[in-house]
Amino acid sequence: MRARGGSGISTKWIVALCFASFVVGTLFTNRMWQGPESSTAIGDDVVFEPQRRLNAEPCDSKPPTNGEQKDILSEVSKTHMAIRTLDKTISSLEMELAAARAAQASSDSGFPILDKPPGEISEGRPKAFVVIGINTAFSSRKRRDSVRETWMPQGEKLKQLEQEKGIVIRFVIGHSATPGGILDRAIEAEDAQHNDFLRLEHVEGYHELSAKTKIYFATAVSKWDADFYVKVDDDVHVNLGMLATTFARHRSKPRVYIGCMKSGPVLAQKGVKYHEPEYWKFGEEGNKYFRHATGQIYAISKDLATYISINQPILHRYANEDVSLGSWFIGLDVEHIDDRSMCCGTPPDCEWKAQAGNVCVASFDWACSGICKSVERIKDVHQRCGEGEGAVWSASF
Repeated sequence: MRARGGSGISTKWIVALCFASFVVGTLFTNRMWQGPESSTAIGDDVVFEPQRRLNAEPCDSKPPTNGEQKDILSEVSKTHMAIRTLDKTISSLEMELAAARAAQASSDSGFPILDKPPGEISEGRPKAFVVIGINTAFSSRKRRDSVRETWMPQGEKLKQLEQEKGIVIRFVIGHSATPGGILDRAIEAEDAQHNDFLRLEHVEGYHELSAKTKIYFATAVSKWDADFYVKVDDDVHVNLGMLATTFARHRSKPRVYIGCMKSGPVLAQKGVKYHEPEYWKFGEEGNKYFRHATGQIYAISKDLATYISINQPILHRYANEDVSLGSWFIGLDVEHIDDRSMCCGTPPDCEWKAQAGNVCVASFDWACSGICKSVERIKDVHQRCGEGEGAVWSASF
């Protein structure tokens, strides 16, 4: 049967046209979705031509030469030193500002500690590299003479050491319980002979060492503008050249606390040496102290000495002076430097180290908390462990 009107399209032609349209559509679609010719397939990844050329072509830049590397390291080192110097300068300015505020507050309140407090920093203080305070007592005349005869210069050499090297050395002592008595007059006569004392507004006493330490640093800061302040006992041997050279390595640091760091037991039992009445503050029985420098010799930088000077009325004193000092720095941004050359033993220990080229800063006997029988033995220690008389004069710092 034919279609009506004779103009219809047969079923065969319809099927043929549909198939042709399908084929043409498939070819067109494949052409449109084909990746760019400039790309190359590698596994499942596609790497485009610009990236492939970048990976294939070596970089024209050459690695730096040894000289260029040294220049870069030198610049980095200079920048680092400049930052540390700036940090120290800022810290010093902060301390000076705090000192000025403290002085103003004291003036406003009408409650000065003394007529001229040790913490009051005077104008025009002489500059120094290090101030060394030798802790001594009224009964220690022989010890002082033994120190003068060994590692401490005397007379004009002591003045020359201050002027040329910036090293100030003084025996540190307060007053007796009866001012103007025989003990004070003996020290005044000795000072008139040697001119090497720093007198403190302090009443001497073994159980007052923590107070003496505070007043010493405050007084020293008020008299000298130094980079470092040292406290050392009068039965310890010191090599001044090695001390200055060691401290010079830390000169650019703003807040440093240098010594032989230790952490001894907190002694709660009454009657024993170094008994700590406030033992309960350190936790359970048998606990140890926080890290602090042993009391025979230690050093602090200018900022820390100024901090003690400003805050001395509110700094707590423990029974042991070295523990007290360490406690004052807890919570502050302070670098503790554990330098074992500051606590060498007496011969043969310090002698062997000196022969090996490792001259000690300080030597003493742990068993005696100083050189045992120092008056008789310090000369021998000086001969066997001393750095030589010319060392401090030739040292560069």
